[in-house]
Amino acid sequence: MEVRALVKILEEYHYNRDVVRPASYSEVIPDTLRAFDGQKLFFIGTDLAEFQDQNRPETLYWNLKTLGRLEPAFVMFNRYQERVRDRIQWIKTRLAGDFDLTTNQTYELDRRELEWPADAAAADALWEHRLKFEILQEVLNKKTLDESRVVISKRYDRLAKNLDDFAAGDIAEAFLTAIAGLYDPHSTYFSPDNYEEFGITMRLQLFGIGALLGIDDDVCVLKEIIPGGPADLGRQLKPNDKILAVAQADGEFVDIVGMKLRRIVQQIRGPKGTRVRLLVQPAAAADAAARREVVLVRDLINLDSARAHGAIFQVPDAAGALQPLGVITLPTFYGRERADAKDQNSATADIADLIKKMEAAGIKGLVLDLRRNGGGLLNEAVALTGLFIPTGPVVQVKGYDGDVKIDSDTDPAVAYAGPLVVLTSRFSASASEIVAGALQNYGRAVVVGDTSTHGKGSVQTVLEMGRLLPGVTRKGLTTGAAKVTIQKFYLPNGASTQLKGVVPDIVIPSIDEYLPIGESDLPHALVWDEIPTSLFDATVIPPDTLGDLRSKSTLRQGSLPEFSLLKRGIERFKERQAEKTVSLNLETRRTGKDSDKAFRDESRTARKALEATDAFAFSELFVSPPPAPRIKAAAKADDDSTLDPDEAADEAEAGDQRYAKMDIYLRESLRVLQDMLSGPATVAVVKTP
Repeated sequence: MEVRALVKILEEYHYNRDVVRPASYSEVIPDTLRAFDGQKLFFIGTDLAEFQDQNRPETLYWNLKTLGRLEPAFVMFNRYQERVRDRIQWIKTRLAGDFDLTTNQTYELDRRELEWPADAAAADALWEHRLKFEILQEVLNKKTLDESRVVISKRYDRLAKNLDDFAAGDIAEAFLTAIAGLYDPHSTYFSPDNYEEFGITMRLQLFGIGALLGIDDDVCVLKEIIPGGPADLGRQLKPNDKILAVAQADGEFVDIVGMKLRRIVQQIRGPKGTRVRLLVQPAAAADAAARREVVLVRDLINLDSARAHGAIFQVPDAAGALQPLGVITLPTFYGRERADAKDQNSATADIADLIKKMEAAGIKGLVLDLRRNGGGLLNEAVALTGLFIPTGPVVQVKGYDGDVKIDSDTDPAVAYAGPLVVLTSRFSASASEIVAGALQNYGRAVVVGDTSTHGKGSVQTVLEMGRLLPGVTRKGLTTGAAKVTIQKFYLPNGASTQLKGVVPDIVIPSIDEYLPIGESDLPHALVWDEIPTSLFDATVIPPDTLGDLRSKSTLRQGSLPEFSLLKRGIERFKERQAEKTVSLNLETRRTGKDSDKAFRDESRTARKALEATDAFAFSELFVSPPPAPRIKAAAKADDDSTLDPDEAADEAEAGDQRYAKMDIYLRESLRVLQDMLSGPATVAVVKTP
C-alpha cells in the first residue's frame, strides 16, 4: 500500500509531475544498483542487463502503481549480498599474496560515471588494482605492508557485518528513493525507521557535533554544518567533506565506509564533553587520497554562536586614509516560525541591531556575508530584505497549477540606506539566494562572489504516509514518509533562482567552480524558467557604473599578491582534478605527496607574510555575549590537508576571532565597497520615505 501511495503522491503533488512518464522508469533499476554499489565495484554488467530485462520500464511502473510490488528491490539486494560476500572471500585470499608496488599501473578513484565491470574476469582485474590502491593508502600513512593487510582485512570484515544490518525498510527506501529521484534531486522516501531518525535529528539537532550527514556512494558525506555547533566552531570541516572513519577519544579508528547512516550517527553522537575523532577526506583536497584527522568535543550547540555577528574593518582608501566599513555575517535565516512564538531570536532583528551599532560607530559602507548560508525561514529572508528597501515584492512562489503568491516587504522603514555589497558563494542557497537576488533586482546592492550561488530554488514538504493510509496505522503498523518538491521560487523580476542561482555583478576566482556542489550538478534538477515580473520600484545600477567597479576589481585580481596566491592554489587543484587516475607506484605516490606538502608549506608561508604586512585591522561586534573559544584540534605535521588557499583562509590562525586575517574574498568585497564610496551616488544610496 505504501508503494502505491508514494507513486500517487508524486503524480499528484510533485511540482514536476508532468515530466515523468512510465518510460522514465528505465532509470530506476540502475539508480537502485548505484544506491547499493555507488562506486560500481561489486555488481557486474550482466547483473544490470538481467535486472533490466526482468523489469521493463512500463511493466515496472504499472506493477508499482497498481500492485505495489517491491520484489525487484529485494532481488537486486540479494544479488548485491552475494557479490559482496564472494568478493570478500576473494580479498581474504588475495591479501595473503604479494603486491608489486613498483609497477606503472593506475587506479581510477571515482568510478561513478564508469560502467560496471563487464564480467567476473573484469571484476577480478579491477579488484587487483583496488587492493593495491588500498595497500598504498595505508603504507603512505606509515603502516608496514603486514599492518596494511590487517587493516584492510578488518575493513572488509566490517563490510560483511554491515550487510547483516540492512533491514527490509532500508532496501525499500533505496528503491523508492530511486523512483522519487526521477522527479527531482530533493524528493526522497524515508523508511519508517529512517523517518523516525529524521524526526529525532530535527528535534535533537542541537546535540553532538552539529552536522547533518548523508550517504553518497557508500561514503558518509557531511551535508550541512549547523551554525554554532562544534563542527562550525572548529572550522576544520566543510560541506561535502567525506568522513571515512570515527574514533572515540583515544580509541582506535573504526572504518565507516559502507556502514549504514544510523550506525554512523550512533558512532558520532555521544555525551556532552566527550571527544570524537573523525578521519576526513576534504572535499576540496587536490589529492583524493588526502586525509585529515579532526578532533571535536561533543556539546550542545551554542545558539548565540549561530546568530548573526559582525565587525568593523579599517580599510584604506585610494589616498591611504582608513575608512570604517562594516561586515555582517549571517550563518542561517533563523527566527520565529509562528507570529505568536516567544523568546526566539530573529535574524532580521539581530541584523537591525548590528546595523545600529555600526552606524553609531560611523561606518561608511556595509558587506552582508552570506557565503556559508544555506537558507532557513522564508519569512526572515523577506523581512531581512526589507531592512534595505522601503517596500515591495521580495520573492514570488509558484505552485504546479501556475498560481503565484508574492511575499512582500510592507514596512516602509529602512534600517540601512548606504552602500551595500552582498558576498555569496556556491554554498549560498535558498533563502540566501532570495535576499541576494532581490537586493540585486532593486539595484540596492552589488553582489560579489563565485560565478553563481547554489541554485536551489525549490520548496519541499514532508508527507507522512500514515496520514494517507489510515487503515494501516489503525492496525498498528508503522509507515514512512515522502519528502516532495511542491513549489519554486522566483525573484521580483520573474527570474527563477533554480539551477542558475544568482549571478554576481563581480566574480572572484574560487575553487568552488571546480567542485560538483551546485544544483546543476544534481540529477533531474528542475529547470530554470521565468514568470512575469512583479511590480516593484527599483533604481537600477547603471551598466557603466557596474562596469567600472568590475574593471577595478579585475585590475586588482591581476596585480595583488593575495590573488596570485589564490590562483596558484586553484591551478594546482585543477591540475590534480584533471588526473582521473592515481598511480599504483609507491615511489611515484611518495614524490607526489612530498610535492603537495612543499606546495602547502610555500602557500602557508606566503599567506603568513601577507597577514603580517597587509591585514585590515578590525573590531568585532555581537548581538549577545562573545562566543566561547573555538574548538579546534592542533594540526599534525603529516596532515594531508587541502591545497586550496580559500580553505587555508578559513583556518587562518585568528585566535578566537570570527574573521580570518587574510580572507581574500571578504577583503576584495571591502575594496569594492570602497570603490562604491568614491563612485556615483546611484550605487550607494536608497531613498527612504
